[in-house]
Amino acid sequence: MTGTSPVGGRRWAVWRHRVAHLVAGHSHDHAGAVEDHLAADREGMRALAISVGVLGATAALQAVVVAVSGSVALLADTVHNVSDALTAVPLGIAFVVARRAPSRRYTYGYGRGEDLAGLCVIVVMALSAGVAAWEAVGRLVDPLPIDQAGWVAVAGVIGFAGNELVAGYRTRVGRRIGSAALVADGLHARADGYTSLAVVGAALGSLAGWRLADPIVGLAISVAIVNVLRTAARDIWRRLMDGVDPHLVDHVTSSLTATPGIRDMERIRARWLGHQLHVDADVVLDGDLSLAAAHDVLEEGRHRLLHDVPRLGDALLHASPATGDDPHRLTRHHFTGAVQSGADRAGGGGA
Repeated sequence: MTGTSPVGGRRWAVWRHRVAHLVAGHSHDHAGAVEDHLAADREGMRALAISVGVLGATAALQAVVVAVSGSVALLADTVHNVSDALTAVPLGIAFVVARRAPSRRYTYGYGRGEDLAGLCVIVVMALSAGVAAWEAVGRLVDPLPIDQAGWVAVAGVIGFAGNELVAGYRTRVGRRIGSAALVADGLHARADGYTSLAVVGAALGSLAGWRLADPIVGLAISVAIVNVLRTAARDIWRRLMDGVDPHLVDHVTSSLTATPGIRDMERIRARWLGHQLHVDADVVLDGDLSLAAAHDVLEEGRHRLLHDVPRLGDALLHASPATGDDPHRLTRHHFTGAVQSGADRAGGGGA
């Protein structure tokens, strides 16, 4: 008997890929992403610890100038920097809790706590914007002079530099490990950096004899903080609502359809749990495959996803046979048209 059967050809393709994979080495790193969950946790905790140290030193330097100058604006900025450092506490707790193994109650684990910690960051950012606006309005009604304005300006520059360093570092690490909460905390530091610029503006205005410089700049900074808050709140909202980048869904589709033995896609769902991505997909296989052969195809597809999709925690694949009949006719009536059509659009096709 000559030639190769379709089933045998698929198995040969799978085994050929595995052999090449063993020869080339085993790594799930892709595009600089940190895919190991514990490594991502450690990197996130390190980012929090370093940023708390930088913000603590910044606040200490500013507190010295506050004691000398008596500047209320600089005192408010110092308090902002301390509050920014304290937002690391719920994030650090979330990173620690996320390491716990899934339980029978929390079967997906505790990664969602990271997104809930992001809500704490959003609340603190909103309070910062409100406090800055309140102080600015108060200064408009009752302008006050600033003593030692030159030193106050220097302290404001220090506050801006410290916050901007922390903002850039937290944001980079957060995006690298896929943590929307850490990115939001970085944006919070940037918003507090804007507040420090308001202190500089107030000090320069005082040196020029213009007392209204402080409240006018403060109002402008409040608007800037609200804009940063909008971006951070949008990202946290999308995480809590299981929103993902549509291009990521396309990437998952391309990886699975390139798997030998997968003929078509029915539906794809993806969600973030903290900084890990979880994917569920319904795929179409040949109807004549044995259970073992179908399992091999699905495992190969899952293996490809672990290589191709950054920060993928796990993937659950469901197989449907390629037959003329509806493979889901037994349960089709349990789903409404709206729910089914929405799921189909997410997967790029009908079931």
